[in-house]
Amino acid sequence: MNITIKQIRTFLAVVKVNSFVEASELLHLSQPALSTAIKKLEETVGGKLLARSTRTLALTPEGEIFLPVARRLLADFDNAFIELHDLFSLQHGNLSLSAMPSFASTHLPQHLLSFNKEYPAIKVKIHDVIAEDAVKMVQTGKVEFAISFDPDTSDDLSFETLFSDKFVAAFSKNHKLMKVKKVGWQHLIKHPFITLKHPSSIRLLMDNILAEQNIFLNVTFETNQLATVVQMVATELGVSVIPSLYKQQMQALNLEFRELSSPVISRRVGIITRRRYPLSQTAQAFIEILRSYYQ
Repeated sequence: MNITIKQIRTFLAVVKVNSFVEASELLHLSQPALSTAIKKLEETVGGKLLARSTRTLALTPEGEIFLPVARRLLADFDNAFIELHDLFSLQHGNLSLSAMPSFASTHLPQHLLSFNKEYPAIKVKIHDVIAEDAVKMVQTGKVEFAISFDPDTSDDLSFETLFSDKFVAAFSKNHKLMKVKKVGWQHLIKHPFITLKHPSSIRLLMDNILAEQNIFLNVTFETNQLATVVQMVATELGVSVIPSLYKQQMQALNLEFRELSSPVISRRVGIITRRRYPLSQTAQAFIEILRSYYQ
């Protein structure tokens, strides 16, 4: 059964004005074209919807039943295009993204503020999960994109760098290292070290780079979250090396942080998307805000 929106509009116009002549003027159609549209509609449904003579025009019983259906179909059609237009013009819609906690709790809020000011009707759902899970959420299609460390080689993902994040030494202001002018790895290995557990990509990166330099840490505490590492350092359980993204939290906890050299450990932070999957207008708009800020 092939009923067109044009036929439904024609039928409703005739019913509204109760006249083929006036309906033709209303729809800017010739009378023959309007009559043909009604005839094809009736042929498609299998019977008369309008009883017409030289003087009268009325709905048949079947036409009476079809009338509310036709109105609903036309309303749904029109509303669908209004909603689609609103989605493309960002007047309405949803955005779901994932971000590693070190970015979600530091940089992300200011970008959300910029996005909300420009597109206040868009609802945003943020999944602040560990870097590895943020990447998995993109791979499985649960979110359109993630903001995380470079996942390195992955055939199904694309990575766009926003900035490079150097890792810094972190310790309490009551710690002995406060007396050291330039803190290096040779100082850190002498103290209890707090770090992330395997299979954290940060831990793996650190272990690999340090092993090349024959540097081995005195790992005393391991945990799953960088926020926990920072809190443990603040409790004076030991020292750590933390992405500089966490400087704000370290300052809030009155921790000391120092740049490290030889070796320098850093990771690129950026936007992770799925290859061959187009982004929504909403996701593209948010990504443009990120690009313009960091570039």
